[in-house]
Amino acid sequence: MIKGLYESHLPVKNLEISIGFYRKLGLEFAWRDEDTVFLWIGEGKSWLGLWEGKEYQTTYHPSLRHTAFRVTYEDLQDSLEWLESIQVEPVPFGRRTSIEPFVRPNQGNASVYFNDPDGNSLELMCYIEVPNELKHITEKLSFKDWENLVGIT
Repeated sequence: MIKGLYESHLPVKNLEISIGFYRKLGLEFAWRDEDTVFLWIGEGKSWLGLWEGKEYQTTYHPSLRHTAFRVTYEDLQDSLEWLESIQVEPVPFGRRTSIEPFVRPNQGNASVYFNDPDGNSLELMCYIEVPNELKHITEKLSFKDWENLVGIT
């Protein structure tokens, strides 16, 4: 029945600033009205709705103000350089202190985090293949540690 994510929504303070930021990320304009804009994440597949209003002041919580964009593992390897090239600063996730991309073996994914101009949490995320004998690992591993563990050179 469900084939994927159609849309996600985030609150913003200023549509013009937010449109510029998300266009830097490569999202394409879909449509706009006076206080809302939709940008294609993948044209005809999924889009992001940005809503201008005081709701951007809502205290951050991942269930309220978070969006993850799917990328490839190779993209994630280059993500810090890409973010720097578009003048976006990565941020540590949760209690981590490192901004480096990391792997969650027990979830079968890898991520790097950054924020939009209004403090909405954004994530670049990819699926990874995890051997059955490593799926019990709940700690977050650096790419270097992960690649050493699975023998990627």
